Amino acid sequence: MKSGEKTLSKTKELTRLKSPVSDIRKLYIVRLMGRVVLLLLSVLLYVQRPELFAVLEGWSFFESFTVLHILWVIWMIDMFCQLVPIKAKISIGSQKHFRFRFQEVKDRIHYQALKEYIVSTTKRAYKVFLLWVVLIGALGVLYHLKVLGNRELFLISMLFYVCDLICVLIWCPFRLMMKNRCCTTCRIFNWDHLMMFSPMIYVLGFYSLSLVTVALAVWIMWELCVMIYPERFWEMTNEALRCTECTDKLCTQYCQKLRKNMNETL
Repeated sequence: MKSGEKTLSKTKELTRLKSPVSDIRKLYIVRLMGRVVLLLLSVLLYVQRPELFAVLEGWSFFESFTVLHILWVIWMIDMFCQLVPIKAKISIGSQKHFRFRFQEVKDRIHYQALKEYIVSTTKRAYKVFLLWVVLIGALGVLYHLKVLGNRELFLISMLFYVCDLICVLIWCPFRLMMKNRCCTTCRIFNWDHLMMFSPMIYVLGFYSLSLVTVALAVWIMWELCVMIYPERFWEMTNEALRCTECTDKLCTQYCQKLRKNMNETL
């Protein structure tokens, strides 16, 4: 085969293998852009209207309405969708603890292998947890030294809010520690809100404590499901988590190549 023909053949093959952008990935990209806009808006308010951040203090939440209340409602709705099994355009990685997302494998479940998988991933998860505790502890020290204030901690949470979807759509540093293939199989997927709002635990007010409390409830529910329904969290026992069954297609370019290789192998 001539060189030109080989190149044309290779191009056609790559085109055939290229996965179209899924609807949910498109939706998450829009959400990421929206979060970036909200972060920039928060920075603008920090500079131009710092008095609006008084809503973070004590019971000021109920004294007046600000744009920060809109963010509070958005976050509460997001967490509600992690607590209640709603069939909407939400990543399976965030809902795999629900029964309706579970597709039991046809083969006999190897329970010892399942146990070993859950134990190993849980150990990695709590290494991430300890690392995050150290980070939040460092922020706490800076807060008590008056280097950071309520407004600064809010902006840090906003930054984490943006980074959450960067981890999903572009690159996730926690994957290096968790050694998971993608967000669909991620052991700590629904830790996101607890990690996002943890900087605000030092802000003693209804606004921050209500968010942290609900985020903690989401985390507790997730962890209980890991213990009670471990089969829902492993691709060898839940077919819905396998690359061949993936409908989200939230993978990064690297993971798309991995999925294609696995599909070819299967």
